[in-house]
Amino acid sequence: MSHPDPKDEIVTHLPALRAFALSLTRNRATADDMMQDTVLKAWTNIEKFQPGTNMRAWLFTILRNNYYTSRRKLNREVADIDNAFSDTLSVKPDHDGRLQMMDFKVAFDQLADEHREALILVGGSGFSYEDAAKMCSVATGTMKSRVNRARAKLTELLSLEDDAVLELTDAATMAVVGSPRIPS
Repeated sequence: MSHPDPKDEIVTHLPALRAFALSLTRNRATADDMMQDTVLKAWTNIEKFQPGTNMRAWLFTILRNNYYTSRRKLNREVADIDNAFSDTLSVKPDHDGRLQMMDFKVAFDQLADEHREALILVGGSGFSYEDAAKMCSVATGTMKSRVNRARAKLTELLSLEDDAVLELTDAATMAVVGSPRIPS
């Protein structure tokens, strides 16, 4: 027994497919779009259809999956009437962060070894002054002094002012040049 060409069979199911799309979407334009997407997907994947099986069920499954995929996508999207939201968005160019990071590295390399070490331990790694002091075999006050001097030198080398906005690339860098954490 020969089976009809699956591409020809798709056409026979279009009225039922449209009715199903309308029942899901409750909107004619959306239903027509869903139907068109379904037929396109079925047509381009016709080799996956097994002749002798239920073409109608296959088409309905494609439509249903498309519908639920579009619903999930809608849940992640934000309504933006007249581009009111998107006009306020901006993305800082990638090269700005790289350039600032290069400037930071150059300045950081100019610090004395003990100052770099202090900033890495306290600022970058998040150790308390006490723990960092023990690791370096110095007094806690000495560690605080090193961190303070290192931050002041970095501020000078980077030409930062007290109220300047610093837009560096990561939280660890901000921790190194920022004010010390207050231990809880």
